[in-house]
Amino acid sequence: MTQVESYQRFKALHERPGVFIMPNPWDGVSALLCKEAGFEAVGTSSAALAWSLGRPDGAHAVSRDEHLRNAALIGALTGLPVNGDTEDGFGPAPSDVVATVEAAIAAGLAGVAIEDTTADPSRPIHAFDDAVERVRHAAKAAKGRIVLTARTDSFLHGMDDLDAAIKRLVAFAEAGADVLYAPSPKDMDAIRAIVKAVAPKPVNVVVRPRSGVVPVSELEAAGVKRISLGSVGYTHAMGALRAALNAAAAGNLGPVSTGMRSSAIATFFADAPVT
Repeated sequence: MTQVESYQRFKALHERPGVFIMPNPWDGVSALLCKEAGFEAVGTSSAALAWSLGRPDGAHAVSRDEHLRNAALIGALTGLPVNGDTEDGFGPAPSDVVATVEAAIAAGLAGVAIEDTTADPSRPIHAFDDAVERVRHAAKAAKGRIVLTARTDSFLHGMDDLDAAIKRLVAFAEAGADVLYAPSPKDMDAIRAIVKAVAPKPVNVVVRPRSGVVPVSELEAAGVKRISLGSVGYTHAMGALRAALNAAAAGNLGPVSTGMRSSAIATFFADAPVT
């Protein structure tokens, strides 16, 4: 599948009726498990990738090239459209986000996300005008070539002002973003308000609002188009591993002996392309 075909398939998922779920694998096996489960598209996870490399997330500890190599691997193994969780575009300037969009297209990605984060704990998100300008430049580079998601991380940084978040998302939509995203809204009312404000452009929600897990049908009824899973696949796997290792350390080898057999994993790669 060419990059153009991948982009067209991914774009079509956002245009058809209903919601779709997009998991976020971090390596070859997790990617192929997503394919086996029947998902139609996948996304990378900056957090899961960083943690798997022994590095912090959101601190520019993973380079653009490293992230896109991981995304290209996932795409080559699965044959699915891949959305890149490319953090802040790997730099503060509009030219940095343009370079990330261009590099994502060259790597074969179907989608790319640009956050308003700065990787600076003292000033965690960009000022409003700077954030919008970055999205505007990204949208110009992305138009008709790759699906651009524009994201504000204000809720993640304790800025629990729904009106301010919506103001950013509306401005991002007007600047040309294809999909809008604000991780960790307070509740379903906040999600409904976001969907209404940026309509008819699609909205991504990562797993759930802060108030708790809700059925997929409820998110769909609220108008959510895409549900990403973010880092929860990785944290779920690590939680299971932690429990099994603690049991083994206490002398119980039963839990660590369960799970997928190595022979089952090996079958994934019998016909996999060499990457």
